[in-house]
Amino acid sequence: MRDLFTAGSKRFDQYFKKGPHLAIDFSKNHLTSDTITLLTALAEESQLADKIHALTHGKKLNITENRAAFHTALRIPAQKRDQLPKEIADEISAVHAQMQSLCDKIHRQTPLYPQGQAITDIVNLGIGGSDLGPAMVAEALTPYHKKQVRCHFVSNVDGNQLHNTLKNLKPETTLFIIASKSFTTQETFANAKSARSWLEASLSTEQTNHHFMCCTSKPEKAAEFGILPDHILPMWDWVGGRYSLWSSIGLPIAFAIGFDNFEKLLAGAHDMDEHFQSAPLSENLPVMMGLVGLWYINFWNTRSHALLPYEQMLALFPNHFQQVDMESNGKHVQVTGEKVNWQTAPVIWGQPGTNGQHAYHQMLFQGTELIPMDFIVGLRTHSPYQQQHQMLVANCFAQTRGLMWGRNEDEVYQEMIGQGINKDEARRLAPHKAISGNQPSTTIMYDKLTPESLGALIALYEHKVFVQGIIWNINSFDQYGVELGKVIGQEVLSQLQGESSSEGYDASTQGLVNYFRNHQ
Repeated sequence: MRDLFTAGSKRFDQYFKKGPHLAIDFSKNHLTSDTITLLTALAEESQLADKIHALTHGKKLNITENRAAFHTALRIPAQKRDQLPKEIADEISAVHAQMQSLCDKIHRQTPLYPQGQAITDIVNLGIGGSDLGPAMVAEALTPYHKKQVRCHFVSNVDGNQLHNTLKNLKPETTLFIIASKSFTTQETFANAKSARSWLEASLSTEQTNHHFMCCTSKPEKAAEFGILPDHILPMWDWVGGRYSLWSSIGLPIAFAIGFDNFEKLLAGAHDMDEHFQSAPLSENLPVMMGLVGLWYINFWNTRSHALLPYEQMLALFPNHFQQVDMESNGKHVQVTGEKVNWQTAPVIWGQPGTNGQHAYHQMLFQGTELIPMDFIVGLRTHSPYQQQHQMLVANCFAQTRGLMWGRNEDEVYQEMIGQGINKDEARRLAPHKAISGNQPSTTIMYDKLTPESLGALIALYEHKVFVQGIIWNINSFDQYGVELGKVIGQEVLSQLQGESSSEGYDASTQGLVNYFRNHQ
C-alpha cells in the first residue's frame, strides 16, 4: 500500500466516498481501479441491482421460509407510505401510533392504572435481535435519553443478570417489555415468568398485568400470559429478528429517547435505503463496503473482520453486527441447495478505541494474520471535553496510518542510531520493533452521533451484509442453525430436570448431563 500511495497522489480523492450522513475512506485498502472494475462486474453478474430492488419492494427473498425481508418498509416516513401495499402501510402506522401513545403516557409520568405510580424504570426482556439492536441504539443515543425513565436490558437466562437488574428497582415503578416474536423463546420466557413472580410478591395479579408490555407476532400467547390488549404490540413475519429494532421491538428505544427521536433514527436509515437503491455501484456505500469485504474474504483468504468504533457510546455496535453478519451469512448451502464452495461470513469482533489499542492492536500491528478493519468515528462530540475528542480522533487516524504504512527494519535501525543507541544493539532490536504494515482499514465518519447518523450507519452495515449474501448466492434471512440449538436445548433441559433419560446421546453429552445431575 505504500507503493499505491506513492504512485497515486490523488488516491484519497479517488477512494473517498460520501453518502447520507456518512463519509467513508476506502483508500487504505488493497484496491486499484482494476480491482473496483472487477468487483463491480462481479456484482453485476450476480444481478445485485435487481436483488436490491426486490429487497426494498418486499419480494420473497427468504426462499426457505417463503417470505419477504421487508424491514426497509418500517423506515419509510409516513408521508411516503402510499408507495407500500395499503395493508402494510396501515399496520405500520397503527403500531407507530400505539408506540407514540405509550411513550407519551410514560414520559408524562401518567400511572398505568388507578392507584398506580409513575414508571421510572423499564426492563426489556429479549435475546438476540430483540436485545442486541435495541440495547446498542439505546446506549449509543445516551445524550438523547429522557430524564423520566431509565432503561435496562436483560437477555441471558442466567438468573444473576435479572436479579442484579431488579435488586435496586421497585415493583410499583417498574415496567417490563417482553420482546419475543414467537413468545416461546426459552430465555425470554423464563425471565418473564421470574419477573412476574417478582412483581406479584408486592402487587396483586391485576396490578401486575399492567406492568407488562409485549412485542410479538403471537398476541394470543401474550394474552394468555395476562398482558393487556392495549399493551400488546404486533410484529410481522416479514421482519427478521436481527432487523427488528425498526419495528415494535424498538419500543425501549422510543421510551429511552422519545418517539420523535425514534422517528429520526428511522429517517436516517431510510436515507441510506434510498442511496442504496439509486447510487451507482462504485459510488454506493453499502455496495462498496460489501465488495471490499468480499475481496478480502474470498481473494485474500481473511477469516475475521474487526469493527472498531472510536466512540464509547457505540460499545455495543460490534456485538449487534456479530449477529447481523454471522447469523445472516454463516451458511454452507446456496439458495439452490448446492454446497457453498467458497468462504462466507467472517468472524466479526471488536470493541471501542482507544481501549482496543491497549489490548489486541499489538496483534494487528505485528501478528501474522491479515485482518481488515473498520474504524468508525465522529467529527464532533456530545462531550464537553473537546480536547479529549481531538485526542480520540487523532488516535483513530494514527492507528489507520501505522497499520497501513508500518516501518521497516532499516527505518527502525536508523531511528535508534539517531537516538544514540549503538549499532550492535540497534541491529539486535530492529527486527523486534519493525512493523510490516499493509494492514487494510476502512474509515467511516459521521458528523455527530445523532439518531439520523446512527440510523444511516446501521442501515449501511445491514445492506453490506445483504450485498455479500447475494454474491455468495446464499439466503441471508434464515437461521436454522440457531433453531437446532433451541430444540436440543429443550431436550437437554428435560434430562437435567430428570423428566427424561439422556440415553442415546453421545458419550460426552450423556456424561455431562449425568455429572450435573449427580451434583445437584
